[in-house]
Amino acid sequence: MSLQTFLKLVEIQTKLASFFPFLVGLLFTVYRFETFHPLNTLIFFAAMLIFDMTTTAINNYMDYRKAKSVEYKKERNIIGQKNVPEGIVIFTIISLLTIATALGIWLVFRTDLLVLLIGMVCFAIGILYTFGPIPLSRMPLGEIFSGVTMGFGIVFLTIYVNAYDQGIANIIWEGRFLSLQMDLILLLQILWISLPCVFTIANIMLANNICDLEDDIKNNRFTLPFYIGKKYAIWLFNILYTLSFVAIITAVIFDILPPIILLSLLAAIPVYQHVYKFNLKQAKAETFPLAVKNLVLVNGAFIAMLVVSIIA
Repeated sequence: MSLQTFLKLVEIQTKLASFFPFLVGLLFTVYRFETFHPLNTLIFFAAMLIFDMTTTAINNYMDYRKAKSVEYKKERNIIGQKNVPEGIVIFTIISLLTIATALGIWLVFRTDLLVLLIGMVCFAIGILYTFGPIPLSRMPLGEIFSGVTMGFGIVFLTIYVNAYDQGIANIIWEGRFLSLQMDLILLLQILWISLPCVFTIANIMLANNICDLEDDIKNNRFTLPFYIGKKYAIWLFNILYTLSFVAIITAVIFDILPPIILLSLLAAIPVYQHVYKFNLKQAKAETFPLAVKNLVLVNGAFIAMLVVSIIA
């Protein structure tokens, strides 16, 4: 497999969806906990990126295997387009998963058992998202699992591997007893600042499913827009962006973030211009990229103001 084909198989251009919550978590750690562990951060980033590539490769492979449309297999799936042998694809997936797992175990030894527990949950969701008799991505749950796992899970783990000794949460193993202790206020704060990531990542999946609704039905993919209808799916798409900005405003009101973060609300102007265009036409090639642009706008502005607040 050539490097170009590999990058298309793992859809490297989509990894912004992982990168933004990673940056939000890292900057919030510095702002809130005033700590930073470079090696832990590097290990987690590599594990996160490689596992994200793994799940995408699995998704493309399973779409290829389960597709009912010959046209989709030969013209729209990278495996069929490049005539990549299935054995090579499977070997690539196993190799990526092995590397991500090894990095995760290394990180557990450098932190604590909570990273192992959460990592196992994230790995399970990531694999079941695209693999199995009924993958999560083929059900009306894809938006929830992608948004929460990537939007909140990555933010939380980025914070935790840097501030695992700050009392956020701990697993204590004493003899036969295993106990979990959590600071509910800190957890709620982390959840709240992750909401813009959660909602904008969920909207990428939602926009994709809206645009692909007809093709998905032909290929036995019954996603959220199939169950609630395209009209209400578009309504939900609009609402999630509104909730992203509401989350930023309330985070400032409750003193989780500094007031300067409110400047990131200026991103609402181009975001809703994009939303208006998407409402008029839902086409994969033309308007789906607007959801990706909105993720960059919302989280990019948020991150920029976090940087300013740290420097100031």
